[in-house]
Amino acid sequence: MAQKKKENPYLERDISWMYFNRRILQEACRPHVPILERMAFLGIYSNNLDEFFRVRVATQSRIAECMDRSAAAEREKAKKLLKQIGKINSHYVKDYEEAVHNVTADLRKDNIYLVSDAEVTSEQLEFIRSFYKAKIYGFLIPVWFSAIKLLDYENDENIYLAVKATKTGEKAVSDYAFLELPVNICGRFVRLPDSGDKSYLMYLDDAIRCCLPLVFEGLGFDKFEAYAFKFTRDAEMEIDNDLRTGTLQKISKGVKSRKRGEPLRVIYDSNMPKDLLKRVLKKLDLDSMDTVISSGRYQNHKDLMKFPDCGRPHLKYPSWQPILKKELDGSDSLLHKIQEKDRFIHVPYHSFDSFIRVLQEAAVSKEVESIKITLYRLAKESKVVKALIGAARNGKKVTVCIELLARFDEASNINWSKKMQDAGIKVIFGVEGLKVHSKITHIGMKKGPDIACISTGNFHEGNARMYTDCMLMTAYPRLVRDVDHVFDFIERPYTPIRFKELLVSPNEMKNKFVALINNEIKNKKAGKPAYIKIKINHITDPIMVNKLYEASQAGVDIDLVLRGNCSLVTGIPGISSNIRIHGIIDRYLEHSRIFVFANGGEEKVFIGSADWMPRNLDNRIEVITPVYNPEIKEEMKLIVEYGLKDTMQGRIVDGHGENKFWGEEEEGAQPFRSQEALYNHYVAENMND
Repeated sequence: MAQKKKENPYLERDISWMYFNRRILQEACRPHVPILERMAFLGIYSNNLDEFFRVRVATQSRIAECMDRSAAAEREKAKKLLKQIGKINSHYVKDYEEAVHNVTADLRKDNIYLVSDAEVTSEQLEFIRSFYKAKIYGFLIPVWFSAIKLLDYENDENIYLAVKATKTGEKAVSDYAFLELPVNICGRFVRLPDSGDKSYLMYLDDAIRCCLPLVFEGLGFDKFEAYAFKFTRDAEMEIDNDLRTGTLQKISKGVKSRKRGEPLRVIYDSNMPKDLLKRVLKKLDLDSMDTVISSGRYQNHKDLMKFPDCGRPHLKYPSWQPILKKELDGSDSLLHKIQEKDRFIHVPYHSFDSFIRVLQEAAVSKEVESIKITLYRLAKESKVVKALIGAARNGKKVTVCIELLARFDEASNINWSKKMQDAGIKVIFGVEGLKVHSKITHIGMKKGPDIACISTGNFHEGNARMYTDCMLMTAYPRLVRDVDHVFDFIERPYTPIRFKELLVSPNEMKNKFVALINNEIKNKKAGKPAYIKIKINHITDPIMVNKLYEASQAGVDIDLVLRGNCSLVTGIPGISSNIRIHGIIDRYLEHSRIFVFANGGEEKVFIGSADWMPRNLDNRIEVITPVYNPEIKEEMKLIVEYGLKDTMQGRIVDGHGENKFWGEEEEGAQPFRSQEALYNHYVAENMND
């Protein structure tokens, strides 16, 4: 009987994500990382976990609860996955609480003290009560648990105190209420008066505990207990499929529905008494699939990302000022410079202002007749949109494709789209059933070649200060023509369009990547140079995972710099022994996507917006461009090579979640930090220009 072929290993996306978030937590525990940066990593970890439960765990919970017979296999798989997630999360919660405790203790070494309500002096208590009257009074209204049926009105982005208020006397009488902390009004941390060189801070939670007699003033209560809790809702929006409803109205409706999603996780202070906890859980109406975690005194640590520096900037990373490239500076036209030869920037090392200047020049120049751009996420005060509105007012034909389904940015994008429409800009709301995730700009010129900008990241000033992304600015006619055709495809998605240069999903991108890998396999067998080097965020697409395994089995060397989800399991003899994966966590979020193929000695280099996930390759409009300029090709290769050399911040991503550092097991390995090396490289390069 023929033996059944053994399936290649495949690590579930959600488990690999937890291993990634563990790398964030790991960075918060490293003593050499500046203390306030460690605080920020704790906040990032917490915020990531909230979003993970809102979206990914919510999705699996829905599948697990689906009673359709045809979904039986998927239902069992989801149940198994939820158990795995719960087990890993329980382990990580303990590590996280320990990390928060250690970082808080280490703050004291730098004379920053977080004091609780039990530790305040009489002078500090007087300050807190004055602060309450000046800043909080009127924004804090208790709600009795007995007065509501469910906590279905409350926002899961907030933190709550469950309060047991008691009237003592011969017979004590207690009542139970909850309070929503007004973090958006006065921040999460209250700065108390300094004492000498010592700075004092207090969680808003504790400040309010100190003021509970004022909160319940006049009601006769004289004893209070207050314990924090937070919950997470299912954030998968219920989008109305009624075709009579316009896209804008559908998304607006969906954003509102998110607030009413069912709770699926609650975290509470482990010291909360049972009678109070019982009321909290009853009002959340949880079921057996949901997650209930006892935790420490404080919840929702995402606020640690904005922890006050108390006038101690040296407790953060030293500032790396974005470099304004000399070739993109000066009084000469940037549009003309791009027409002369390809240019590139790598933010946040390079200044994003160079792209803003391109847009602003295009908005004013009489040589420009049109601008087309895709927008996925936008800054709160977007210079990009300001330039586009200016272009429209100057009579340019401006077309903006804005993605209304950019998760958690839908409301902002709706607001911007209305302002652009009011300015006379043609606004396209993407394609039904396909997210527009590509990052492209087309500038139509009256004279000379048109211009295109193709980026790995959003046209977003805030992201450009924290995310590493590459942008190609080109006037190469075949590339620019393809970029223009992408906009045709967005406007008329059912029109057959062939792209001669670009890799575009959902059209042919996956097939072209498969062909590139097949070419490496063929070249390896023929004795030609064969290797694959990729910098990417996620790889979970089963076809791409299996294709990389196939290339490894053929002897092709595969080196990946990968930030997040990864379904590959490395180091398996005969399957993945030629695959090495580096996961870098550092001061900037690694976000650029760069693809290098040996191609028998004539290397091919690509950059673009797509990760190797089913959503990117099958369900989104993504763009990957070849890089032809020899100097820019070398720069893209250098970025990848530096990532592969990183011994200080690069972890071994192997599918087991241990996250060991690449330099740990190599004797005499020289410390190398890729982000620092890149910044120094660009500084030196700019000085020599």
